[in-house]
Amino acid sequence: MVIGGGNIFRGLQGSAQGMERTTADYMGMLATVMNALAMQSALESVGVYTRVLSAIPMDQISEPYIRRRAVRHLEKKRVCIFAAGTGNPYFTTDTAATLRASEMACDAIFKGTKVNGVYDKDPVEHTDAKRFDHISYDQVLSQHLKVMDASAIALARDNKLPIIVFSLAEPGGFKTILAGNGTYTKVYENS
Repeated sequence: MVIGGGNIFRGLQGSAQGMERTTADYMGMLATVMNALAMQSALESVGVYTRVLSAIPMDQISEPYIRRRAVRHLEKKRVCIFAAGTGNPYFTTDTAATLRASEMACDAIFKGTKVNGVYDKDPVEHTDAKRFDHISYDQVLSQHLKVMDASAIALARDNKLPIIVFSLAEPGGFKTILAGNGTYTKVYENS
């Protein structure tokens, strides 16, 4: 699981307001750590074993991200919550999620958002926006669709890692999407 930090701080917004980009990005990474700790607490309160692994070492509150350690946690049926993005500025949480999914040999990326899939234009601003049931990586890139940043899409394409885009408010929740039901868009090689 990779958690964003946009509800606390967005690095690009800080940069747009005059903050030095690298500093803004590090602040965004720290926001993801706070959200990862909150998610850990929520999951553990219902009996789910978790580990927070941070790309920026914070020994008192998380484990450092080490791929083999993360794999071992998964083998032990623990939920791994990856925090602090890639640990590097100029990379988004989407790219970090795609990188971690590739490293963990995941079958797919499930991207929970505010909308129930990929649209040809912003459905919040355009009532005539068309949702795709499925679309290729190359179509997403060539049409400049705002699913994930281009680096994340290219990395997913290169690793043949499908992306399932769904709304976090989907009736029945994530469980419905995992069962292949509900409304979502699948981004993959052949559409």
